[in-house]
Parts: sequence; C-alpha cells; structure tokens
Amino acid sequence: MTDWIYILNPNKDTLDGEPSDKETMRRLAEEEPELELWLSRRNRMKQGDRLWFFFTSPASAVAAVAEVDEEPWEDPEDPTVSYLVAATLLTEATKALYRDPVEQSELRLGQVRTVQMVKPEALAVLLARAGL
Repeated sequence: MTDWIYILNPNKDTLDGEPSDKETMRRLAEEEPELELWLSRRNRMKQGDRLWFFFTSPASAVAAVAEVDEEPWEDPEDPTVSYLVAATLLTEATKALYRDPVEQSELRLGQVRTVQMVKPEALAVLLARAGL
C-alpha cells in the first residue's frame, strides 16, 4: 500500500460543481463517499492505496482521506482529462481529520505538487490523527 498526498485548492478546484473545501469533503464522506478524481499523471496508484487530501486554503492542511478503488484510467470521453481515479472517502477517518487537521508544517512538505507520496515520517502523524 502506498500513501499519497492529493492537493486540492478550494479557490480553483471543484467536486461536481461544489467547492473542494474540507466542509464539502466531510459532507461527502457521510452522504456520498465514492469519488472520481482527476490526475495529471497516472502515477503508480493501485487499489487499496490511500489518498490524503491536502487543502491549500484557508489553512494548508490534510483534512480528509480516501482509499483508491481501482488503478487510474484514461477518460476516452474527455480529452481534457488526462486520467481519472476512483476512490472512496473513509468516513470516520475524514471526520477525525476534519476536527483535527494535519498542518503542512507537520507533514514536512516542501514544494506542494498535485500528487506526491507521503513521506515516511509524516505517515505516523496522519494515521494517528485519522484514527487508523
């Protein structure tokens, strides 16, 4: 299993037309946890990997987590989307992270990119805060 940081900018990114903020993710975790997310690169994601959602504002922090349902695929119907990945938000873990997010300084993230692997030293903090 690999753990990934997935960056969401609530000022630019949307989830089915809704803002991609931590409030929306918490609500989706409870009401409609299955997601299809856009990826610029295929990466090496596999079923069972985890996606930790890092929100760039208002505070830079991880406040949601999901499990990858299947490997990323190309979207033949939309040439503007490079790849899609199906994931399911982990409801209780997302609610725990919503209450007590993991800030950027705790993750020791340098430059924030769209998707990157979680650093080993940050994983213990993420797992503990999410109750996993």
